[in-house]
Amino acid sequence: MTTNSSVTVIGLGLMGQALAGAFLAAGHPTTVWNRTADKAEQLVGQGAKLADSAGDAVAASPLVVVCVSDYDAVRELLEPVGDRVGGRVLANLTSGTSQGAREMAEWAEAQGAAYLDGAILAIPSDIGADAVILYSGARSAFEPHESALKVLGAGTTYLGADHGLSSLYDVAVLSLMWNIMNGFLQGAAMLGAAGVDASTFAPLASKGVETVNTWLAGYARQIDEGAFPALDSTIDTHLAAMEHLIHESEFLGVNAELPRFIKAMTDRAVSDGRGGEGYAAMIEQFRKPSAAGDRT
Repeated sequence: MTTNSSVTVIGLGLMGQALAGAFLAAGHPTTVWNRTADKAEQLVGQGAKLADSAGDAVAASPLVVVCVSDYDAVRELLEPVGDRVGGRVLANLTSGTSQGAREMAEWAEAQGAAYLDGAILAIPSDIGADAVILYSGARSAFEPHESALKVLGAGTTYLGADHGLSSLYDVAVLSLMWNIMNGFLQGAAMLGAAGVDASTFAPLASKGVETVNTWLAGYARQIDEGAFPALDSTIDTHLAAMEHLIHESEFLGVNAELPRFIKAMTDRAVSDGRGGEGYAAMIEQFRKPSAAGDRT
């Protein structure tokens, strides 16, 4: 009979509790630790072992999963017990930056540990089901624990050896999320000024998102190939429509900062001679660093 490997989970916020719960449900002996021990009570009732200290938690398992507030908190917890992490795989599922991930990997490897950086693209209730969780780091660190990590979500994905990839993918998806939501809010604000409920707008907005989704693969090919044929409409055509959005927003007394910002970037693309190309050519504007005056 195959025995499931033991796992440690450090950090028992809502997400950490969900991670530990998924390991327990899958039959993995699970050690947990949190600064405030009362957050472990329910997990202990499900069979988890509560470690007396962060060092004991690290020493308890070959795979140590960390999910806390930020990378500073990770280092604050692990650096004092660095002498106990050697020979283990640290899987850090804390949100952070690619630079922070690479620095964390250097520290872990200096202690003799292997390091995986991870990004959870899900909410706690998705853990153990269809959660998408990304991992980056040495394949030799991922593969021995792949079966254990997969119990956290059907969307478990290994990205490659660069420890920073998970964080980069994470913020790329966040950018997509915020832009979609902000576009919906802009539209809902305008329609609301005309007495239309957001609930009435939502179904049509969803259809619009679905339509844009069908364009992404083609845009991706154009970006990778560096050629931007105007298969549907040109940037010049988009620019004219942006004027309508700004006008309607201002006429209705709705904030026009977002559409004005988008138009300003599009104006620069036209000034660069890309007005006759397809919208994917806007990638060149996003590739440029922000002007000093634009930084906050």
